Formats: sequence, C-alpha cells, structure tokens
Amino acid sequence: MPESPEVQALAEFLADHATGRALREADVLEFRAVKTRTAPPSSLVGRRVTGVERHGKHLAVGFGEDSRLVVSLGRHGWMRWRGPDDDGSLGEDAPPALAQLTLDDATVEVTDAGTWVSLGLFVVDDPVAVPAIAKLGPDPADESFSAADFEAAVGGRRKQIKAILQEQESLAGIGNAYSDEILHIARVSPVTHGAALDDAARERLFRATVETIRGAIAARRGVPIHALKAAKVDAMRVHGRAGESCPVCGDTIRDLAFGGTTAQYCPTCQNDGVPL
Repeated sequence: MPESPEVQALAEFLADHATGRALREADVLEFRAVKTRTAPPSSLVGRRVTGVERHGKHLAVGFGEDSRLVVSLGRHGWMRWRGPDDDGSLGEDAPPALAQLTLDDATVEVTDAGTWVSLGLFVVDDPVAVPAIAKLGPDPADESFSAADFEAAVGGRRKQIKAILQEQESLAGIGNAYSDEILHIARVSPVTHGAALDDAARERLFRATVETIRGAIAARRGVPIHALKAAKVDAMRVHGRAGESCPVCGDTIRDLAFGGTTAQYCPTCQNDGVPL
C-alpha cells in the first residue's frame, strides 16, 4: 500500500522530471480507473505539466492553474517513468499499466498490482473536488501539524488506535506499515482504544507519528521511484517481520489479525510482555 513518504518521493521525482513537458497522448487501458468520465485524461492533451503535489496518498499533476490530473493510488497503485534513454525492460514482476501518459519524449505509466482496480484517475479544476481528498484529515508531514491536531484525531476515540492512525479522515497519509512502526516506537498496543491512552502515551504517540513520517520522507528523498518499495521494506523495524527479533528488546515480533487488518508488534515493548 502506498503511504505518504513514498508518495512524496514520487511527487518530487515527477515534479523534477515532468514539469515543463507537454502531454502528447493519454492512453487509458483500463477504463474503470477513470472516475471523471466527462473529463478523461485525454482532455489534457496539448497542455504542459506545471507541477506535482501530494495530498495524503494521492498525487495531483498540474496542467496550468485550472486543471489537475489526480491519481488516487488506492491499495496497489504506482507510477513508472520511462525516459528517452530507458531500454524498455520491466522485469517479470512488473504490474500492468492501466494508463500511459506520453510527455514529449518520456512516458509515465500508471499501474495497479492488485487483483481488483483500486486506482482512480480524476481530471478536476481543484484537487478538493475529489471526495477522498476533500475528506482528508491533517497530515503529520506538514510543518503546521500540531499536538492539538493529533489530539483532535485520537483523544477520546472509542476505536483501536491502529485503525485511527490509518483512517485518512483523521490523519492523512498513514497506512498499514507505518502505523505498525509508529506504534512500536511509541510502545503502544495496536488494539488499545484512543480513549484509553493516558497523557504520556498520547505524547509518545504524537512524537512517534511526526518523527516516523517526516524521517521516512527524508530517507526516501532521491531514491529512484522503482526502488522506493524495497527501500521502505528494508527500513521497517517490525512491519512484515513477524518471527524476527525486536530490534529494541529482542523479543519475538508477533503477527495479529483483527478487524479486517493485520499488525506486527512486539509483546514486550507494546503489551507488557503478553502476546495479544
């Protein structure tokens, strides 16, 4: 699942490489991905890219002041860049392209690696015209994000804290992987309700959220976009590491399935040594 650090790195790469290029062709190979049927990506042909920005897990590619191509990456979406010097090889595991955008002598391929189409393409005059962006909560990556913002998202909530961290209407950009990392650093159980956290736990969780997301953004900056997934996996302390030793205490990292999701956690660091 794409999350804000990797999507931010993708946005910065595209801003550096696509800005100033003209859209020569927009070939949609999977029409279920297009969510604005009266304004398909082909309506932007002939216009130049003027910038790229991130909104949570979504990308907005600017084509002048009044048009944006929003790419909602969903659970398995991503983008590939093919420059004029690329040899065209992708490897056996490369996911299929749902759309191809020709930008002068380069091509951007919009992909989805899932068994169902979770990616969406919108052509709008303002990113907030996309419902998922309009509903986004505050983003921990923003310099303006405060303890008060975090308290408003978490405090008093009778909901498991891992679910709150992943709820885009509460906090933008965090998914399954970084929520595990945040909770481990903060020493908070994934099944604890927000309302059950004391002041000290909420403070640890706020700091862990900000430091984890901003630190990951800094670490991913400049990584080639095809290597971002591997860089994310390599950086994980507990997520995806069930059966391995906790890097803090040496206990065995456990896997927990609950509420339609999974979590990896350390019993000693996060639950007083008791497996969930």
